[in-house]
Amino acid sequence: MSPNAAPTPRPDLFEDVGKRVEKLSSDQNGAAGSPTNPKVTDPDTGTDQKMVDEIDSLCMNCQEEGTTRLLLTRIPYFKEIILMSFYCPHCHFRNNDIQSAGEIQQRGCRYVFKASDMEDLSRQVIRSDTATVRITELDLEIPPGRGQLTNIEGLLRGIVDGLMQQVQMVEQPELHDILNSTSLKGRQMLAGESFPFTLEIDDPAGNSFIQPSVIPEPDGKYVRSEYDRTSQQNQELSLTDTTRGVEGASPTVGAVREGKGLTTDSDIVPDEVYTFPASCPGCSRPCATNMKMVEIPHFKNVVIMSTVCESCGYRSNEVKTGGEVPSKGRRIVLEVEDAEDLGRDVLKSESCHLSSPELALSVQPGTLGGRFTTVEGLLTQIRDDLHSNIYDMGDRTHASIPGDSLDEETKRTWESFFADLDLAIKAEKKFTIVLEDPLAASYVQSLTAPDPDPQLTIEDYDRTDEEEEDLGLKDMKVDDYEEGV
Repeated sequence: MSPNAAPTPRPDLFEDVGKRVEKLSSDQNGAAGSPTNPKVTDPDTGTDQKMVDEIDSLCMNCQEEGTTRLLLTRIPYFKEIILMSFYCPHCHFRNNDIQSAGEIQQRGCRYVFKASDMEDLSRQVIRSDTATVRITELDLEIPPGRGQLTNIEGLLRGIVDGLMQQVQMVEQPELHDILNSTSLKGRQMLAGESFPFTLEIDDPAGNSFIQPSVIPEPDGKYVRSEYDRTSQQNQELSLTDTTRGVEGASPTVGAVREGKGLTTDSDIVPDEVYTFPASCPGCSRPCATNMKMVEIPHFKNVVIMSTVCESCGYRSNEVKTGGEVPSKGRRIVLEVEDAEDLGRDVLKSESCHLSSPELALSVQPGTLGGRFTTVEGLLTQIRDDLHSNIYDMGDRTHASIPGDSLDEETKRTWESFFADLDLAIKAEKKFTIVLEDPLAASYVQSLTAPDPDPQLTIEDYDRTDEEEEDLGLKDMKVDDYEEGV
């Protein structure tokens, strides 16, 4: 090959289904391949590719030879997946499965969705083979198992069908009545007679998903959060560090290493960086966590923590606020009018709910974690996170093209939403940001402090019983707590 020749582009193994269909319809040689599995000609490489790969496989039901069909594709709102379908012509056994082709994410994910009408049952659901599914009203938990690409109705119907089979097989009267009662409640949910109900998906691998709505969800209806995996979860995902306990290996997590200027009997010095050993949530290997206390004027001291793993490249940043729990929550309203307002410092705690009526934006507590940034930086992070979920995650060259399964109305709505968000980030659109924090641990910089800022409104409010319950404050006892021990 000539040294000046252009390299042959690599075929996109995980191409959108819509793009493959477009190639198939425009291919003049569409007769190539079998009628059920035609070939398409890749315009980049000039090679023929089958829509579906077929592999001869052993049928585990009758021990004869069957066929497994594989389709490598991308799912909108998600990532690369492998769809598998097996069929045996001898015993007519069928099996369908889905597996994530992406890597295990750096953090686990948890989705909590409250279905309130029949339209919610059509929400798309990705359940990986490492996810646990819970339905609160049924008092039912489905352990990790076969991966699924379905919607809430399909997921619930599969659970009900499985319960019905168990009812027919169980002989104990008590267990039979419990299963029968649970399956009856499930059928009522499918019929729309038992709203609302709560669906929770907990996936330590971070590869599961529940489709969000284009319009802002009511508070508590759709909650997505990320968390650091425990040592046991890392072990279940085969991420346990095998070098631990070996002579000469890195020190184990929990080893005491005092940072610069930090002693066992001294306080943390502001603006001093401390380093201590930790465990990487991504690969479980020992890594370093840096900590620094920063004093925010006219607010309080906050602790900024940063973890970087040299083994797998995992990075995380967290902001923690200290001090006692205040008696009231705090609501902060900022009117953003120009670029100067976009440069205001913002501290958004993990317990804070962020919203903007003009941008149709609502961010539930726990979604972004604790962040200490500017208004512009906060909006940019929200836009990037949403953009990577809504649009094609795998092909950055087509990042402006939404997934092929989105209907036209949904596409236009998302495009309008991101256009308004971009205008706000460029200071070309006036908007309002509302930070509602039941722990009063969030902050927006005032440009006229200590004098009142006309564009900034701060008010304290009484927490609701639900907020008190969610924060665990009702069970907290700080006075005479030794009584009754």
